[in-house]
Amino acid sequence: MSELPPNDSDSFEEIVAAETDRDPDLAVIEAGSRTLRTQGGPPQADVPARPDDPEVDKALREVEAELATRWGETKLEPSVSRIAALMDVLGEPQRSYPSIHITGTNGKTSTARMIEALLGAFELRTGRYTSPHVQSITERISLDGAPVAAERFVETYRDIEPYVEMVDSRQEYRLSFFEVLTGMAYAAFADAPVDVAVVEVGMGGSWDATNVIDGSVAVVTPIDLDHTDRLGTTPAEIATEKAGIVKRDATVIMAQQPVDAAQVLLRKAVEVDATVAREGLEFGVVARQVAVGGQLVTLRGLGGEYPEVYLPLHGAHQAHNAAVALAAVEAFFGVGSQHAQPLDIDTVRKAFAAVASPGRLEVVRRSPTVVLDAAHNPAGARAAAEAVGEAFQFSRLIGVVGASGDKNVRGLLEAFEPVFAEVVVTQNSSHRAMDADELAAVAVEVFGEDRVQVEPRLPDALEAAITLAEEEGEFAGGGVLVTGSVITVGEARLLLGRG
Repeated sequence: MSELPPNDSDSFEEIVAAETDRDPDLAVIEAGSRTLRTQGGPPQADVPARPDDPEVDKALREVEAELATRWGETKLEPSVSRIAALMDVLGEPQRSYPSIHITGTNGKTSTARMIEALLGAFELRTGRYTSPHVQSITERISLDGAPVAAERFVETYRDIEPYVEMVDSRQEYRLSFFEVLTGMAYAAFADAPVDVAVVEVGMGGSWDATNVIDGSVAVVTPIDLDHTDRLGTTPAEIATEKAGIVKRDATVIMAQQPVDAAQVLLRKAVEVDATVAREGLEFGVVARQVAVGGQLVTLRGLGGEYPEVYLPLHGAHQAHNAAVALAAVEAFFGVGSQHAQPLDIDTVRKAFAAVASPGRLEVVRRSPTVVLDAAHNPAGARAAAEAVGEAFQFSRLIGVVGASGDKNVRGLLEAFEPVFAEVVVTQNSSHRAMDADELAAVAVEVFGEDRVQVEPRLPDALEAAITLAEEEGEFAGGGVLVTGSVITVGEARLLLGRG
């Protein structure tokens, strides 16, 4: 790997120009940043239900109602000034622990859960902040692999509430829903205290509320088109925003990227003298095979090979997420920069075997089998469609789709068209949900009228899809995939008794 000074843009352009003819899926681009290369307690799986104690449930609902009066997650003023002001009055809690910061378009939450599991298996106390939640708002803030208890969530909110009000009074706009939750997470992690925080961005990178941390490891999962109204209309434009989490002297763990996105990320690494490890070069998936309940993978990390690792998640995309997570944890422990010793293989195997990612090709019912997947953009839908075909061998698959109105629903439906025999379109309870009839109009254009059924109420849609799957007969292998939105999946999960 060659070394260039940060301002040697001509040399950088020459390297990029020479490398862009290679396979873009591998993002094999040599650039003037240092490259990381060497020779050679498990999280709880389920999603919390409402609190059993009526008083605790009432207190949590009051907090949820107060948070709901703030700007939602899709209304943004691109700035970190408000969250920085909150951190200041709270005493900079986010500076009291090291962190691993995760951005990208798809796979962030699953990767965060894998990183958390690995760190916990090596006896580190972890804090994890992810979004959005599947069923309960308390999922967003986890300690030691489990969502914080409702009581602690309420206490954390009430503890920082006076400081939130103080910042509100001094800013042009009040702190948003996401900014308050981010402040809560950082305060809860400092109070625990945690040994390391695993933090997923909400949207983008540079001006995301989470970006008041200085992650020693910056993880970039695959970048694709999503939130194009805010982040840009090309992978390169989106990568420019996401590259904002890469801090000076950090280590960047980069999943396979489109070439133009990789160029942007590598240029940012040059500017801040960051170290880069790229999937397909410094680490990656060596082999994978389908196994009962998941897959068996061999991963190449920064310190060597990790054979026969069982991952209880379906799909090639999850194997790639596992490779990224492993490299991130290796980098956190100094593998590749301070030493070349790989992580203990038995501990790695134990950690991955315990990973769960609710709402990501999650089986919630049998006879017929009902699978939930939170794919909400075309790239996620393509990964889910490929994985469900590989893992389940359904003779007939019925889709239940409820999407948000601000998403590329045509692209999502087109990705699922080859695998859905029929589709039942519906809508979730969110104000952002696309009207079922409007969604049906697009679905008819993609699937044809005979393959589309409309059921505006999600319970009716689930019943209709299960009935269609059962028409194959008890032993014929019909199945149902519920998808299109995290909210749709969360509500289906509750209706089907999981939570």
